[in-house]
Amino acid sequence: MNHPDTAVARPSTSPPSEPPGTPGLLGRLGAWSVRHFKAVLAGWLLVVIGLGAFAPQVTSALSGAGWQANGSESVKVRQVAEQHFAGNASTALQIVVTADRPVTEPAVQQVISKAEAVVAADPRISTVVPPQPGATISQDGRTAILLAGAKASPDDMVRAADDLKGPLNALSTDGISVHATGASVLWSDFNKANHDAMMKSEIMSWPVTLAILVLAFGSLVAAGLPLLLTMAGLAASAGSLVLISHLFPVSIWAMNFAMMFALALGIDYALFLVVRFRSARMGRSLSSAEAVAETMDTAGKAVLLSGATVLVSLSAVMLVPSPAFRSMAGGIMLAVLFVLAATLTLLPAVLGKLGYRVDALALPWVKSGEHRSPRFAAWGERLWKHPLRYGALALAALIALAAPVIGLRTAMPSITVIPAHDSARAGYTAVQQAFGPGAPGTLQIVTPAGEAADVAAQVAATPGIAGVMPAQGAADGSGWSMIQAVPTVDPSSPDLAHTVDTLRAELPADTLVGGAAVENLDLQHLLTEKTPLVIGVVMALGFVLLLVALRAPLISALGTAASLLSTGAAFGVARLVFQDGHGAGLLGFKPQGFLDGWAPVFFFAMIFAIAMDYTVFLLASAKEHYERSGDPKEAMVGALAHSGRVIFAAAGVMVAVFFTFALSGPLPPKEMGIVLGVAVLLDAALVRLVLLPVILRLTGRAAWHTPAWLDRVLPKVTFSHG
Repeated sequence: MNHPDTAVARPSTSPPSEPPGTPGLLGRLGAWSVRHFKAVLAGWLLVVIGLGAFAPQVTSALSGAGWQANGSESVKVRQVAEQHFAGNASTALQIVVTADRPVTEPAVQQVISKAEAVVAADPRISTVVPPQPGATISQDGRTAILLAGAKASPDDMVRAADDLKGPLNALSTDGISVHATGASVLWSDFNKANHDAMMKSEIMSWPVTLAILVLAFGSLVAAGLPLLLTMAGLAASAGSLVLISHLFPVSIWAMNFAMMFALALGIDYALFLVVRFRSARMGRSLSSAEAVAETMDTAGKAVLLSGATVLVSLSAVMLVPSPAFRSMAGGIMLAVLFVLAATLTLLPAVLGKLGYRVDALALPWVKSGEHRSPRFAAWGERLWKHPLRYGALALAALIALAAPVIGLRTAMPSITVIPAHDSARAGYTAVQQAFGPGAPGTLQIVTPAGEAADVAAQVAATPGIAGVMPAQGAADGSGWSMIQAVPTVDPSSPDLAHTVDTLRAELPADTLVGGAAVENLDLQHLLTEKTPLVIGVVMALGFVLLLVALRAPLISALGTAASLLSTGAAFGVARLVFQDGHGAGLLGFKPQGFLDGWAPVFFFAMIFAIAMDYTVFLLASAKEHYERSGDPKEAMVGALAHSGRVIFAAAGVMVAVFFTFALSGPLPPKEMGIVLGVAVLLDAALVRLVLLPVILRLTGRAAWHTPAWLDRVLPKVTFSHG
């Protein structure tokens, strides 16, 4: 059956060889960009060079901490400790000296003195407390801990750890080891390990990405266009993040995720526009400006809607009051904005300049300008004839994969996500061996000085507490006392949460319980509390955007709901792999027994954004075909024929990129790679190319029906040109 190409007007309008009708707003923007190519290029060069000049500073300028629940009890404890207890807070550094002889021997004392001098010379350290018998010297006398108080912000203390852990480790000699540990050092090692792994994965993904791009675009010139967008977006966003970091802390993870999203979306958007541009010129006498105008009026609208959906999905993460989460979401949004701006201005200008040369250096078997895929058209015909058969299979597979989500457990990462040779983990292990399993998670309890004795006795009698140090009064006369208590369990044990809850419930109301391990517990509680809100807001805003664009409430609602299926299936697979350990040996990691606590909130927003990206491409194409033909079958089959190949190719690139992260060393990049890769694979293969077309088939004209009252309220948005 021959279906009209979306680039060809209805029979009742002008012949294909004639110019199209009056362009819309985006069409006029595209034509303007073509006519003012030099101005657009010069403007982007100024932006990229101006902001890109700051990009090399991104690694040192961005912060490494911020993983906290703002306003929580544990953060209040840290602030009290910073102000009134000489920086003996959760961000203080612990320097662990282990020896094969008593630490009182001269050789060991000499190493301890050198370590004390190294940290005392750093302006970010307030005071250095030498090892104390009965407190920070082990019972066997062979392990000692120096406490270096925090005199700077949590972010600067992570930077202090970056600078000090190397010189401290260099003090190690035969039989004597020196390691810095504590929360600040943990985040320093954690961020470095993950940053290095992500850089390695990016390098590994480039050859695969380029190969898929060449196959998808069919020409070397066209394949280079996504890289143009990505480079422009990345340079501008990296420089912007450096400038923003002077106003408030920005997590280094913001740049890591921004790089990934800029590459993924740059490829998606360039694919959609370039394929449509080729179609607009195929067999027609349109000028470059006219072809660009038609491209922008159709595919450009879909790209703009997709970008808005991505931004809306990520903006919901801002509801989580945690600096790390907000800056990560902000960094990705910034990269998306720059890539979107480049897609809507720079790419049209370059396409107009290239014209037919966009197909230069084409592969021998590629048909220049081919837009309607015979294979995907045939697949659409098959789905139209047998919707229930294929739809039921896809739905059953997604539900089966999503079922394990019911037993999913989450917690903040344990020390095992840090490589065994890194300073934080080596020191952590030494502390546990010398002082007991709960020693690295020592609780800090601040209370009014008058209540200190009673509180200390009550803490000591609480189940789950191995030992309590004598109360320490604040030297500044503030009236606070600090009690440090060692739990009986490892800081990552679920039992610690029960102990903390018991203390908070039974201790006086003006007594606060904190410490590094408790900060993680409070953040985990916050994430668990905010996850339903974030999911609800993301879905509601995604539905509203689709409704405004498509003017069809039924398919907008079903398209939004379908995105939950691939998300649920991805988290179901994540539970099987990372919680239960299936395939752990193949991927080279030891399961923690849970999924990292930040994954549900952050990954849901990212997966939903990507899923809606494909939803927009497919449904915008279907809406365009329906506007032209009024035929539900043409809408469904034509959408697959014209956007199926783009979705398939874009998903192939994303899956390849994400799965390279699964090969990285530390656990968090593996989680990100598997969860996002599986989500994109299932979403493209089962939801967008099977389930959503089946929904269009079963709903027919009702999918595109707009109630009269809604028609009067919504803006007039069309996806057909002219």
